[in-house]
Amino acid sequence: MIDDKAIFNISYGLFVLVARQGEKDNACIINVAQQITSDPLQLAICINKQNLTHDMVLHTLKFNLCPLSEEATMKPFQHFGFQSGKTVDKFAECEVELRTDNGLRYLPKYINSVISCVVTKSIDLGTHTLFIAMPMEAKVLTDSPSITYAYYQEHIKPKPSNTQTLETSNKKKWVCEVCGYVYEGNELPDDFVCPVCKHGKSDFKLME
Repeated sequence: MIDDKAIFNISYGLFVLVARQGEKDNACIINVAQQITSDPLQLAICINKQNLTHDMVLHTLKFNLCPLSEEATMKPFQHFGFQSGKTVDKFAECEVELRTDNGLRYLPKYINSVISCVVTKSIDLGTHTLFIAMPMEAKVLTDSPSITYAYYQEHIKPKPSNTQTLETSNKKKWVCEVCGYVYEGNELPDDFVCPVCKHGKSDFKLME
């Protein structure tokens, strides 16, 4: 069943992209997803090749696209955006999980819709791959609006207090040379992808 409102929810925003290969589940945060045709209904997403989720989608030709809602906290970003799926189980500490008809997970607590897709075409864009896909299932979970990157910066990303500034002063900072996004942490994961411009680790440099 395809709910048109679920498709509308990908008009803008940030998304949890879920894939599974064998017994391994993985997910990442992407910000490029859109409807490209209505008859037949087709969607397009773009994934950086450095991300493990990219390899899973390329191999299995299926994924779940989950628009993050304004009910989201930092938790999905910490799980899916700021750590490497090559070394950790990104779903290990998730509180609630369900699966769609295609067997892929989704987390209803943080999203407003879930759309299960089958890839029909992939286009190599150098550092990224553009995937064209047909939705096989699309349902709305909540009326909460999808979040934009601006909403994430204003309402979700933690604002440093004086105490936090002291606690995190020893953390390294990595800046994206393409868009200026700053990542804070002791290490930058090998398959980290910038949540703004979608460039990978090779386009980040350590700030002095």
